Amino acid sequence: MSVARIPYLPLGAFYFFYFAVIGGFMPYWGLYLQSLGFNAEAIGELSAIVMATRIIAPNFWGYIADKTGQRLRLVRLGAGMITLGWLGVFVAREFWPLAAVLLVYGFFQNAILAQFEAVTLAHLGDQRERYSQIRLWGSLGFIATGTGLGLYFEYFPVGHLPLALLVCALATWLASAFVPDIATPKRSPNAQGFLAILQRRPVWIFFIAHFLLQLSHAPYYTFYSIYLESHGYSRSDIGWLWGLGVFAEVVLFMLMHRVLPAVGEHRLMLWSLALAAVRWLMIGFGVEYPAMIWAAQLLHAASFATFHAAAMTLIYRHFGEGSQGQGQALYSMLWGTGVALGAWLAGMLWSNAMAGWIFATATALCLLALLLLMQSFRQASAP
Repeated sequence: MSVARIPYLPLGAFYFFYFAVIGGFMPYWGLYLQSLGFNAEAIGELSAIVMATRIIAPNFWGYIADKTGQRLRLVRLGAGMITLGWLGVFVAREFWPLAAVLLVYGFFQNAILAQFEAVTLAHLGDQRERYSQIRLWGSLGFIATGTGLGLYFEYFPVGHLPLALLVCALATWLASAFVPDIATPKRSPNAQGFLAILQRRPVWIFFIAHFLLQLSHAPYYTFYSIYLESHGYSRSDIGWLWGLGVFAEVVLFMLMHRVLPAVGEHRLMLWSLALAAVRWLMIGFGVEYPAMIWAAQLLHAASFATFHAAAMTLIYRHFGEGSQGQGQALYSMLWGTGVALGAWLAGMLWSNAMAGWIFATATALCLLALLLLMQSFRQASAP
């Protein structure tokens, strides 16, 4: 497949608006719930609901997609349901109505990305190293809303958040209509089964490490904005900090098509986990030192971007074409499971006095994942 035939603009537009939703939701949803009067425990539980839908939704849709090969059609259906489901936020103000809305929203929001990743890789063909050049548009979408809304909420109430997210969700739905369809393989009856692939030691250890990394991210995703605001950071500062982290991610994605072949997926994952461990310590114990907090955001390039890009390559190589949907779905499911469990636990324990130790626990999780992967990679390379 030639570079000219790859539909960069439609693929990039979908990533941009899909992650624009997340760029508004992740930094400001906790502040929005706080404005409605919810305490830390309730905020943790409501945030966990969205992530918990990743336990079921990606695998459900991944199984259907691998059976039918209709990945893009499922993406368009899910994007439409996200838009319709988000309308409920405008009327839900109590815990259980909000929980129901978030359950519907999360079920579709967490279902479609894994299948769109498979569509993107199919369009790229044998140029999969260029994946990061398309995926970076998602990071730009995150920056647009993460930073833009931070500036907006400096002067206007955070109660306007649902409308901003609705606009981005509608744009995602519309963008999906312009993505050219492409045949993606169904599972071949003769292909190695999904469970057989999963039983390979390097595969299941990779997924355990991925789960631990996402578990370590949960306090950051759920309470970072609240944590900073309680220490005197303005909402515009918070928006810029989120934006800086994703900007570092964009720079890495732009270079990844050169870095990944040169360094290798295994070494990139190890560096990612080591630097993520450092990042959580800097956030947990450096909040009184703004320079340290700003520097820690640059490490988002390691704790997310390099690990994710390397993981996409590893999943494609191990699961082949016929099991891509379920391989991507498991990756997404463990992402959601880790963050949901971590958000719930962090919500039960969260206070300014405990914040440093919660982030220190996140560091320990990254180091455990690092040791597991080091041992696995060493055994795989042994003669």
